[in-house]
Amino acid sequence: MPHSTPTSLDVLLDALSNVHRRRILLAVADHNPRDEDEFTPDEVPTDTIPDEDLDSLKTRLHHTHLPKLADAGYIEWDPKTETIRRGPNFDDVAPLLTLMTDHADELPDDWP
Repeated sequence: MPHSTPTSLDVLLDALSNVHRRRILLAVADHNPRDEDEFTPDEVPTDTIPDEDLDSLKTRLHHTHLPKLADAGYIEWDPKTETIRRGPNFDDVAPLLTLMTDHADELPDDWP
């Protein structure tokens, strides 16, 4: 269950360590709420995730990425309505998202 206490830098960086989680957080930062299907294989640019089995992406979203972000409180995810919105701890990760977006041209090519 998500909590509303500040999170550690390790938790923040772990959440941002995966391209799919970064995209989810950036999307929610841009527009709240989002539909889960925006992050399925049909919507994800395949050239940004080479050598990845796109057929299993939805499974990983459901079993890894969305739960991890929800457990950290960065998002609220409702599997029944398939919606994702900012969670109670979203403000903890927002400054890092802004910093990374503002300096995207200085980050590695796999950003976001």
